[in-house]
Amino acid sequence: MPTDLRARKLAKIAVNHSIAVKEGEKIIISGNPEAIPFLVELYKEIILKKAIPIVRIHLPEVNDFFYKYATKEQLEFFPDYWFDTIKQAQGYIGIDTDSNTRELTSINPEKLSKRQKITHKISDYIVNTREKIRRVTIAYPCISHAQEAEMSLNEWENFIYSSCLIDWSKFAKRLNKINKIFETGNSVHLLGENVDLKFSIKGKNSVADCGEENMPGGEIFMAPVRESLNGFIKFEYPAIYLGKEVSDIYLKFKEGKVIEFNASKNKDLLQSILNTDENSSYIGEFGIGMNPKITKFTKNLLFDEKISGTIHLALGMAYKQNQGGNDSAVHWDIVKDMKKAKIILDNKVVQENGIWRI
Repeated sequence: MPTDLRARKLAKIAVNHSIAVKEGEKIIISGNPEAIPFLVELYKEIILKKAIPIVRIHLPEVNDFFYKYATKEQLEFFPDYWFDTIKQAQGYIGIDTDSNTRELTSINPEKLSKRQKITHKISDYIVNTREKIRRVTIAYPCISHAQEAEMSLNEWENFIYSSCLIDWSKFAKRLNKINKIFETGNSVHLLGENVDLKFSIKGKNSVADCGEENMPGGEIFMAPVRESLNGFIKFEYPAIYLGKEVSDIYLKFKEGKVIEFNASKNKDLLQSILNTDENSSYIGEFGIGMNPKITKFTKNLLFDEKISGTIHLALGMAYKQNQGGNDSAVHWDIVKDMKKAKIILDNKVVQENGIWRI
């Protein structure tokens, strides 16, 4: 099957723009079997940069088997060998595909949370030590994601490439302009349909994702002051956690902590996530979607958190580049439609019904 030239262009963006590979660096490229054609393109680009590719391909359809039959010792095993490999690398490119997005639907949520605690050290290193390793999570077309998005594979391919193959240097100017306003802001008030939530961002770094950490990029994100959230929010979009869908999530906060919660589907999973550790019931991220090419909810967070006219909150870990403030094994983004609500920054409406007023 001939290579889609758009995939080759995307590989060039990942290598040259997203993580800016340099000669002699060790770069991990990690993906599932359906992403092998793209792994090949990434491999070639890394070789052309005179860097060292480290390839990791995951076995398909084994996660369900692991959680059903793994012993306590296997469940609690920490992969030192893999962590040692990661610590030797300067770059990490993770490809977002699945053969079956619902593989873990029947698994006990407590087992999932327990395993996530064990491996948290690895994910924390990859996302929070940019001075040691640069990383990007990147989209690539696959049938299961097309099905989740209710698109044909051809439609899904076009959707992915249109949101990724853009002029990132030009788009960055718009992102950075709005990001600077939040960078100097103090208080945020989300007000409208299904939301009345106030919190502080004073002293926190706001970051614009211009395609460096996610591809597609197209958001600004910051870490609220941990104990500052007060009010409630209900999310219209379902949230996906390790293949499980949690719908109609409602969260009420007092001094930063979730004190009430509800969901119409998989409420037990929501409860398990909130109880993962002492910080998983606090918010680690407030983000605003801004990619103009992403206008449809797809049940794929890599895209959905960048939908124009949405915000997202993440339960759990706050990124160190946002000056942290909440360490947790969990980082779970939940997206809300703001087409009938306002973002108020320091008592000034900066966005109303999804339209910027700045």
